[in-house]
Amino acid sequence: MEEPKSIAKHRTKTSVPVQEDKITLLPLSELHDFPDHPFKVRDDEAMQETTESIRQYGVLAPAIIRPREDGGYEIIAGHRRRHGSELAGLSAMPCIVRQMDDDTATILMVDSNIQRENILPSERAQAYKMKLEAIRRKAGRPAKTAEIDGKNNSRQVVGNLESADIVGQEAGESGRQVQRYIRLTELSPELQQIVDEKKIGMTPAVEISYLKPEEQQMLLTAIDSEQATPSLSQAQRMKKLSRDGKLNDDTMLDIMMEQKKPEGYNVVLSADKLREYFPHSYTPQKMEETILKLLDAWLRKRQRDQSR
Repeated sequence: MEEPKSIAKHRTKTSVPVQEDKITLLPLSELHDFPDHPFKVRDDEAMQETTESIRQYGVLAPAIIRPREDGGYEIIAGHRRRHGSELAGLSAMPCIVRQMDDDTATILMVDSNIQRENILPSERAQAYKMKLEAIRRKAGRPAKTAEIDGKNNSRQVVGNLESADIVGQEAGESGRQVQRYIRLTELSPELQQIVDEKKIGMTPAVEISYLKPEEQQMLLTAIDSEQATPSLSQAQRMKKLSRDGKLNDDTMLDIMMEQKKPEGYNVVLSADKLREYFPHSYTPQKMEETILKLLDAWLRKRQRDQSR
């Protein structure tokens, strides 16, 4: 039986003889990044801890790799361990070599990294997109993105919900949430960074992902000008104006110049709850005046107590 090309092309000679699925100590110089690897390797506190652990105990869990067509090996799981080994002054690390096709490698790469802490939204978005496309290719269906609009509702469909559910299983995410994350890949890199910095929430970010590239650039200019980011309602209006062909510099700026109402500011007390504390002759206005007087007296008492 002829070997699949996506596997056969990775069979290549290397400087170190290895046995498949056996732990082998390999030079760091022969270990290369996975193409378009979505998870950034940062020199943060967690990396310092990893480096110190490797310095003391070595690499306890071997990396999973596969042969490269151009020589050496491609890391599927173990990018942080390789970097930690470099920082610890090691020249080699234990690895397990496996032959696998591109889509299987992509799925394993995502699954082995997705449960890490402190994954940025943009990293999760790209990882989910890569895994979804790999799953669809393995199933023999082309990967594509489509939007379905309902009468008073819209939902983002990336592939079908069944595929999206499979993507999210390893991370405990619903298919709907996977679809929402994948929408973030439609944002410009600058807007993705703002989302990563938590200056734009996930929900408004999904809405503005539907803006055209030139409209997203207009939004960046407005964000810089107003030193503010869009709320959900603002993002939804931008999306509608874009769909209607009416979003331009002026309408964008008008929306961004609006003063946002503080979320959760209003406190509502029903008349039924208040009525038992007041005589039946009290009108709503009289009840409000009495409440404000009582709160004023309570505030003055607190101020006196704090000054003692």
